[in-house]
Amino acid sequence: MGKEDAGKFYYSRTQGDLESKPAKFDFYYKDHHFTFNTDAGVFSKDYIDYGSFVMLNNFIPNELPYPILDMGAGYGPLGIVISVLYNKKTVMAEINERAYNLILKNVKENNSNSLVYNSDLYEKITDDMKFSSVVTNPPIRAGKDVINKIYDGAYSHLVEEGELWVVIQKKQGAPSSKDYLTKLFGNCEIVKRDKGYYILKSIKH
Repeated sequence: MGKEDAGKFYYSRTQGDLESKPAKFDFYYKDHHFTFNTDAGVFSKDYIDYGSFVMLNNFIPNELPYPILDMGAGYGPLGIVISVLYNKKTVMAEINERAYNLILKNVKENNSNSLVYNSDLYEKITDDMKFSSVVTNPPIRAGKDVINKIYDGAYSHLVEEGELWVVIQKKQGAPSSKDYLTKLFGNCEIVKRDKGYYILKSIKH
């Protein structure tokens, strides 16, 4: 099964008959050592993808006393690194069951203060759950409607002055995402451009 075939499982509840091929890699970042368990059928299983790396290099948590939500968390690199690095509680939501189970392992392995939900977008993120920030490396393969639902849900779950942080490639819709977020939030800043990746930030006022 090729990369394209495996890729169709990234944004799906189950992995069908895709054979499990467990793997593990180390990630050294800002004087911290992280270990990530991965597997076939999850996004960027061999390394931290460059988009997530750019996000980590630019994300700065605000001082609001609420957790941070990683929406579409994969096997957990963004949420776990942010939790450990900044001593913040994170919540991670992921539809892919295999990735969800990997997050559970990775949270324990990296001593991350995190809650994890096997959730189709905000399916299990209840209305009363509020966040200081939402970070997302959205599942481009799932289509624009799904991505816009991520943005809409973030707006609903952020507290006042809460922030949505998005990493997305220019060729995969960064300009249209910026337009959508500007209409939704009334603002959208391009925090960083790096090798075609955009880090977008919108603040809920």
